[in-house]
Amino acid sequence: MAKVRQDAWSHEDDLLLAETVLRHVREGSTQLNAFEEVGDKLNRTSAACGFRWNAEVRKKYENAMDLAKRQRKERKRAMAKNKKKTVAPISNSYELNNSSSTIDHSSMTIDHVIQFLTDLNRNYQDSNQSRITLEQVQTENDQLRTQVNELKKELNKTEKQLNIIQEDYHTFIQIMDRARKMTVLKDDALLKSPAFRMDKNGNLEQVAQGYE
Repeated sequence: MAKVRQDAWSHEDDLLLAETVLRHVREGSTQLNAFEEVGDKLNRTSAACGFRWNAEVRKKYENAMDLAKRQRKERKRAMAKNKKKTVAPISNSYELNNSSSTIDHSSMTIDHVIQFLTDLNRNYQDSNQSRITLEQVQTENDQLRTQVNELKKELNKTEKQLNIIQEDYHTFIQIMDRARKMTVLKDDALLKSPAFRMDKNGNLEQVAQGYE
């Protein structure tokens, strides 16, 4: 089935991409393998996953990426030490009960046990630190998202206030325009020519304004 998904990346998609890339790097794999794994899960092409990682996601996880690379080096160093000592590998999956153990006791020494426990503790601490870093980044993203929402609310509020001010301004202009027109009408009335009428003796007399 062809991968044709082209919708926007969600926060969960980005988080899955970051966790998968960090895991592959930490375990000595390649980012390309991580892109292919994420592509299969999200029905996207590995190229699209790689572009998203390089363009948007990677810069948010620079510290976590550095930590994953250090873990990869520690992993390789531990494997090299084990090869030099020619010690049978100790599996983390053996059962801690009264049944038979998968460890070859004949080849083990106290130094081997101490080294194994030390490496196990280091891997646990590194993994825990990586998890804490991811949680911190996620918390920061949530805080930024909250701030953006608050700014949007403030912007909407400011736009409403601006609309009210504009309406008040237009109303004020209309009132001033009506007042100006009323003043012009009064001035025109005062400038009207005086009226005259003839009295009973045949003389002209001026008629006062406002009277018939």
